[in-house]
Amino acid sequence: MVAEISVVTPTLGRPGEVRELLAHLARQSVLPREVVLVDGAAGDDQRTREAVAELAPTLPYRCRYLRHGGGTAVQRNAGIDVCEGDFVAFVDDDVRLDEDFFERMLEVFADDAEGRVGGVTGYIANQHLDPSTSPRWRWYRRLRLFKTYEPGRYDFASGYPINRYLQPPHEGLREIDFMGAGCAVWRREVFDSGLRFSPFFTGYGVLEDAHLALRAGQRWRLLENGRARCLHLRSPGGRSDCRRLGWMSAVNYRYVFVDLVPRRTLAQELRFWRVQAVDLAIFTAALLRRPGRDRLAAVAGKLTGMAAAARLRPERGGDA
Repeated sequence: MVAEISVVTPTLGRPGEVRELLAHLARQSVLPREVVLVDGAAGDDQRTREAVAELAPTLPYRCRYLRHGGGTAVQRNAGIDVCEGDFVAFVDDDVRLDEDFFERMLEVFADDAEGRVGGVTGYIANQHLDPSTSPRWRWYRRLRLFKTYEPGRYDFASGYPINRYLQPPHEGLREIDFMGAGCAVWRREVFDSGLRFSPFFTGYGVLEDAHLALRAGQRWRLLENGRARCLHLRSPGGRSDCRRLGWMSAVNYRYVFVDLVPRRTLAQELRFWRVQAVDLAIFTAALLRRPGRDRLAAVAGKLTGMAAAARLRPERGGDA
């Protein structure tokens, strides 16, 4: 019996990207069983629905359209609840997979005789970040903020995920602690066990995918497949503003840390807030070098976010 993949894609206000994604998935060497598009559009915006209705009859796979708001985490949960494949692939609407992407992913699961691999992510070929050219990461190393600097690992000493895009291109499999939800394939059993994206994460997603993966990693192995490649086009539509992003860079990171490490030492707490302070300094320095509305909004968002993060209830990682 051939393993079947269900693709779940949240979208908001990107009918053009959805059209391109559906056409692109039709060229996979291993076709998905179905694509579940979860549209967060409000009111009478029917653009994405109309795009799907037009293309669906021509596609070599089933295409299902859902209307569900709440943000990418909530939308992906809605897709998980209805999809039927043996594997669940999260593919963002502005991601374009190499034509053998699913084939490469299924090879990894087929070689996993013990069924211990819960999720595999691909390698985003156009997002490699060279730490030697990144002022942020040069400062992180200079100040020795983290206990580990291995891409894709979670630094439990500070509550900080080490950017997976720091990993140079490779052809193998890497063990990781977390991964994004833009080009990942999961074993269906992971979600049959009850795991879902946390409803804490609403609106534009920041770290909800890492949080899910870290929770899954308590039971399953997670891997990065360097041979399964894709591109991230980074569509400007449907994104959050700089103030909100600054706010989430404190609150969302705090939520993940509190939830994953409910009993933290004083040293861990000091490390977390030290990283936040350094990030605030980096935001402020960028504003002073090149004043602008977006940079000012990012600093304001970071400040209010740090205050909100301090109010998170440690006993359960509650709402700010």
